[in-house]
Amino acid sequence: MDIAIKQEGKFNYIEEGEGEVLLLLHGLFGALSNWKDVTQYFSNKYKVVIPLMPIFEMNILTLSVEGLANFIHEFVEYKKYDQVNLLGNSLGGHVGLVYQKKHPEKIRTLLLTGSSGLYENAMGGNYPKKGDKEFIRKKVEITFYDPKTATDELVDEVFETVNDRMKVLRILTMAKSAIRHNMRKDIPKITIPVCLIWGKDDIITPPSVGEEFKQLLPNAELHLLDRCGHAPMMEQPVEFNTIAAAFYLKHLSK
Repeated sequence: MDIAIKQEGKFNYIEEGEGEVLLLLHGLFGALSNWKDVTQYFSNKYKVVIPLMPIFEMNILTLSVEGLANFIHEFVEYKKYDQVNLLGNSLGGHVGLVYQKKHPEKIRTLLLTGSSGLYENAMGGNYPKKGDKEFIRKKVEITFYDPKTATDELVDEVFETVNDRMKVLRILTMAKSAIRHNMRKDIPKITIPVCLIWGKDDIITPPSVGEEFKQLLPNAELHLLDRCGHAPMMEQPVEFNTIAAAFYLKHLSK
């Protein structure tokens, strides 16, 4: 499946398929390729949309979890989507939670996987060392249960990022914003259907975080995946897509 990135004004995004909108939000170090299996699986039945969040382009004075949520709202308004079904991994889940708080009428369902918002042990507790590629490889590997998932391409991408001083500044700004913007008081007010998919071996947002989300959310289901770290849609795509498909069948076929 050849997926093309569209560019319209300040928005860069992928849009595949037709039907209900599934809006996918990537994490801090996430790439569009992280959602490849989800896009291929769901674009036959739904409109799968992945906006590139401008972490490295946005004015640094407005760069925050809330700033990215505002950007997503601008994108949804620009595309004239009525309601979206939001899927967020890691920081993307956090952005989705803030967006839901600010514009609840725009979101029909929420799917969170390895989401920040309650707790996050970013990059395993300390920041990658500039110039040390093997250190960075080990830090990327802890994102996954299976270290082989950290491909050379993925390691090279993170290596390039942490060797760019301005990009590092932006990542630190975002990480601090995520820590400051705790959603514990707001989460119980989210009454739409929520699907939580968590890796049992996630050490960045451990399974206990998924369980706390489940306790705080009035209308949520939690699925814990074996042999899986911080990115279930990449490490266990078949199980992830099966769970998500059942969730959408239950809530979008009504």
